[in-house]
Amino acid sequence: MAINQHPSPAPPDLRIGLLGSYGGCNIGDEAILMCVLSCLRAHRPHARLVVFSRNADHTRSHQPAADEVIDWEGVPQKPVLDALGGLDLLVLGGGGILYDGEARRYLRLVKAAHERGVPTFAYAVGAGPLREADDREAVRTVLPEMTEVVVRDEESRLVLEEIGVEGELAVTADPALLLAPEPFTEQMMRLEGLPLDARLVGMSVREPGRAAEKLDEDDYHALLADVADFLARRLDAHVVFVPMERQDVRHAHGVLSRMSAPDLGRILHNSYSPGQVLGFMSHLDMVVGMRLHVVIFAALSGLPVLPLPYSGKVFDFARRTGAPALVGVAREQAGLLLAEVDRLWDEFPHRQANLNTRVQRLRALARETCARCGVLLDSIDGGPREAWRAQSADLILTPGPGTAHLRDQEA
Repeated sequence: MAINQHPSPAPPDLRIGLLGSYGGCNIGDEAILMCVLSCLRAHRPHARLVVFSRNADHTRSHQPAADEVIDWEGVPQKPVLDALGGLDLLVLGGGGILYDGEARRYLRLVKAAHERGVPTFAYAVGAGPLREADDREAVRTVLPEMTEVVVRDEESRLVLEEIGVEGELAVTADPALLLAPEPFTEQMMRLEGLPLDARLVGMSVREPGRAAEKLDEDDYHALLADVADFLARRLDAHVVFVPMERQDVRHAHGVLSRMSAPDLGRILHNSYSPGQVLGFMSHLDMVVGMRLHVVIFAALSGLPVLPLPYSGKVFDFARRTGAPALVGVAREQAGLLLAEVDRLWDEFPHRQANLNTRVQRLRALARETCARCGVLLDSIDGGPREAWRAQSADLILTPGPGTAHLRDQEA
């Protein structure tokens, strides 16, 4: 006998907020946002994804997967706080956002979400340097209140533990490791004035700043000019500077002006999406890079890559991929650096399989962050938001099927 069953009404779509260094016109940060949006969309196709951006117009035009974009800097705070209160989950990050001068600003909004009963998830964030008292205090008090904290590298975990953050800190990998390449066509190459029949070496430089405060500008410009000249001669190559944000262009010119063969140097001058920059790597034969995400894109593309570790995050990624990594970027290291570049080029055919294996492991870790976020979304979907909030502590401590699966992966 047939039994008529009436399907239960579909639960209301979740509202998921994303807060990070978005809208700042940095290709690495935009790559992270694309990957986090893709993760959330895969878990919840009908959720409303709300991005809190430093430049809402930029995010709206570059991130079509976002359903709603809200300015949160330099604007009245009531609409921002109202939007936070309407969320079912606030995702912090990923990327390197917990550092001096910035951590307290992001965590002010995380704390406001907590005050409104909104669960929060730190999505493979990076931390450090953290020496300023206000930032250390914000990190030490707010992070333990988050539902789950996932960091992208061991360096970040060490920084957070050193300042006294209590609770579990899972270590995965940078979300941008899951970025898909887009074509970088021959027409794009011609528009950039790049040869199609010559070796090309990619180079990434960046400005000194809070994340690279020990860099001496003239010193590292001269050092990288030496490296660029060496590569041009050694490989009979053209050197292509890959800016990841506007300030990089000035520093690329600074290096180019110090080259003895500046006619063999080029700077990408058009605007490209993160996927197109990743696609550009298919035209390169080697990469020397300061910017973390240029190094990541090169590793994803299976290229010989020499990271220039101006900070712990670059050194950590170099260590995890087995790439050579010098300590610091200083002129007195010129001889050592040139020898390392030479060795890398000669030995890479024997290193490539190991690099590819390590990159696949890192991609699996990046997928784990997404899976962990999915487990949290499942717990939120399990009942009305108010009921979930009342039980949130138990949900964190009681492993479910998804949590057991994640633990199996870690083992």
